[in-house]
Amino acid sequence: MELTPSAHQDTFARDHLPPPEQWPRLLFDLPSLAYPDRLNCGRELLDRTVDRFGAGREVFRDGEGGAWTYGELRERVDRIAHVLTEDLGVLPGNRVLLRGPTTPWLAACWLAVMKAGAIAVTVLAQQRARELAVMCEMARCSHALCDWRALDELVRAEVPGLRITPFGGEGPEDLLSLAIGKPDRYEAVQTAADDVALIAFTSGTTGRPKGCMHFHRDVLAIADTFSAHVLRPEPDDVFAGSPPLGFTFGLGGLVVFPLRAGARAVLLEQAGPQQLLTAIGRHRVSVLFTAPTAYRVMLDELAKPGHDHDLGSLRRCVSAGENLPAATWEAWRERTGLELINGIGATELLHIFISAADGAIRPGTTGRPVPGWQARIVGPGGEDGELKELPDGEEGLLAVRGPVGCRYLADPRQSEYVRDGWNLTGDTYVREPDGYFRYVSRADDMIISAGYNIAGPQVEEALLAHPDVVEAAVVGRPDEVRGQVVVAYAVVRDGVPRDGSTAAALRAFVRDRLAPYKSPREIVFLDALPRTATGKLQRFRLRDDEAGAGPLK
Repeated sequence: MELTPSAHQDTFARDHLPPPEQWPRLLFDLPSLAYPDRLNCGRELLDRTVDRFGAGREVFRDGEGGAWTYGELRERVDRIAHVLTEDLGVLPGNRVLLRGPTTPWLAACWLAVMKAGAIAVTVLAQQRARELAVMCEMARCSHALCDWRALDELVRAEVPGLRITPFGGEGPEDLLSLAIGKPDRYEAVQTAADDVALIAFTSGTTGRPKGCMHFHRDVLAIADTFSAHVLRPEPDDVFAGSPPLGFTFGLGGLVVFPLRAGARAVLLEQAGPQQLLTAIGRHRVSVLFTAPTAYRVMLDELAKPGHDHDLGSLRRCVSAGENLPAATWEAWRERTGLELINGIGATELLHIFISAADGAIRPGTTGRPVPGWQARIVGPGGEDGELKELPDGEEGLLAVRGPVGCRYLADPRQSEYVRDGWNLTGDTYVREPDGYFRYVSRADDMIISAGYNIAGPQVEEALLAHPDVVEAAVVGRPDEVRGQVVVAYAVVRDGVPRDGSTAAALRAFVRDRLAPYKSPREIVFLDALPRTATGKLQRFRLRDDEAGAGPLK
């Protein structure tokens, strides 16, 4: 594919794109995806939205009652963009690290980087010096904007040549001090639609992280596919959620989607299930983004006698990050009257590409390809290693393509993720005859025991149907006789004995619902399962525990 002439003076990102023959085939079938050659997503999300809806609309709340209007956001973004280009020397194409908790100021910094034509590398406030050093080295970051409260680890990373500017603190060198007196309007750099806008690092479980490069048009494409056609937000919606802006799930759900719709978002520094419940009632949240585990924990809170949580404002609840068990879907609908919008996305593809909403929802499935996307199930096709499409009802690898595709930053693993023009997500799925896609497991979560294929998430779902089980995770333990045996890790409700009798009862419960060979050989009780900052289960830590590394002890 021939790229549009770049506006980047620093050409590092374009120079390190995968070769064109390793790109997936991109689809732009929807009229809304016909973007012009010159496109700056910061300008589109902010300036164009102000033009359409006016500057006086509220855009962000900080969780403590502070509110910003679209006009105030634009003024602050534009002043920061002036600081970037005039005081800090940021050039179009430079990589700018963004670090801090989820706040309106972090979102403003991201938008300023977009308008300045630079490339945002947003990382988590929880990441440590060693992780930060690796990502800065991979992306060749020249500048960093960091919440003053999160400076320590970034300074400790000792990244050569990295110019760090704090924001939100005090002193003349603070970004906000530098912005005082700057012009309140900034003309966005006329970037190409296919200039790199951001590098998102995967939250992978093992090995060196992968930098996923996404274009300015990609940022708008996720809003003009999943958000526009499945979520269907309204200008009066109030968004909130748990994923931080360092994850593309959070960037889309808390910044891109609300701004594209002219809506508002509540940006919470602490966004655990309890904080989300409080925020929903306090800010009249109508659109919620979080992981299945958080919905389960919120259900437990809502079941407590005398709770005072008001969820009456909610109308859309999105679940992604891991598989949504049917039992959780049913319990949420029974408790709230709302049907969870399930979805699967990937950092490589920026956001959700299979989902369903309203009357199209079918519990127990993820849904259908989002308009603008295609999906199929593939498997080995012969000795040449080519993949072939599998018939409906047969398990295989999920392959997708659409307006956004995987482009790793100078990484040989590009040829593993993209094959025959399709993105291979690493998930095992089944396509039903009516076109719905049903999750089976991550490809590496399949347990093979005595010749039987056992999908760990299926066993987890059976355990979660038991009223005493709060959380469950299932992995395979190496076994000399069977190859692997099924081991379950479970968190049970307060007061339930964590002993052999409970374990026996849970195994019997699973045998009543699944084939006996799928029942766990052992159940290990934990206080909590290991999870990422966004609530995603870290099964690799459980596998390490089974292999004898013992990270949980």
